Amino acid sequence: QLQLVESGGDSVQAGGSLRLSCVVSEYTYSAVCMGWFREAPGKEREGVAAIENDGWTRSADSVQGRFSTSQDNTKRTLYLQMNSLKPEDTAMYYCAAAPCGLEGRLNSPMSAAEYEYWGQGTQVTVSS
Repeated sequence: QLQLVESGGDSVQAGGSLRLSCVVSEYTYSAVCMGWFREAPGKEREGVAAIENDGWTRSADSVQGRFSTSQDNTKRTLYLQMNSLKPEDTAMYYCAAAPCGLEGRLNSPMSAAEYEYWGQGTQVTVSS
């Protein structure tokens, strides 16, 4: 079992920045991969960024150069730094986790189907 709690969502103006946090409960898996997803009203949940167990990160084309993810293993916390926010970034943001085996990698880290555990979400609203 693994629990995730996000925080940091807020309402900001376009061009602003936010940092989302996701605290991860203790777990017994040997390797855990994590991701950030967002879901806007009327749209499917989409992958925003992912971090593999070895620290390798990737992000969606729509947020390249603006968003980055990192983790602090001592605090068991995952972060999503969001800069140059745009109104189209408005969504509920979720962190997710999945056991990722001996190789510490997922086949499709930007796919929601890969993840087993989800947080409750934190709302980000960007106004123009």
